Amino acid sequence: MSLPDTDWLQRFPALAGLPADECAPLRDGAMVMKLPAGATVFAPDQPCGFFILVCSGNVRVYQLDGEGNEIVLYRLGPGSICILTTLALLASENYSAFAVTETPVEAVGLPAATFNDLMARSAQFRGFVFHAQAARMADLMTVIQHVAFESIDSRLAARLLTLAANGHELSITHQQLAAEIGTAREVVSRHLKAFERRGWISLGRGRVELRNAAPLRAAAARPGR
Repeated sequence: MSLPDTDWLQRFPALAGLPADECAPLRDGAMVMKLPAGATVFAPDQPCGFFILVCSGNVRVYQLDGEGNEIVLYRLGPGSICILTTLALLASENYSAFAVTETPVEAVGLPAATFNDLMARSAQFRGFVFHAQAARMADLMTVIQHVAFESIDSRLAARLLTLAANGHELSITHQQLAAEIGTAREVVSRHLKAFERRGWISLGRGRVELRNAAPLRAAAARPGR
């Protein structure tokens, strides 16, 4: 269905300021996408029919290695666009990864024809897309750097500190942590138990409690392999 208004554009200030003739395709062609948590937004080898703009909620974008281990490439939150969607549309190719909602998500989908039309004739729309692409590429390069050059201890300690934020306890499984840092569950379990023996953390079923953040910060800052 077509959106009744353009309130969603306020999530994307660069688009809200488009001239009327360029904003019209956004208003007329945009499709509402309301998805529950756990829904698959796209998967490898599926055709890409829409340019996706996330208005609310969070989406996890990931790939699987040859053994089925998941690695999180990046997350999409409010105001985000998906680099893989953009690349698929620009190259007229299928998706190359998975995207799954982590929370209920409301997004807007622009048909491929609308996206291509705006990319061809709107400098402001192109600027918005390429600026967002550059930011997302920086996130992806960070993931590659972590996986290629940092030790498991360093990556795991850094991720625990990030996920804990202002708290001291995480509700997360070993499998989910493995996906966060791009390794196998068995590897994460082994390192978590080593952290527990050192008194850095306490483990429970589906939870990790941070007991001593200082050595975790030191491990996170330690040079690579």
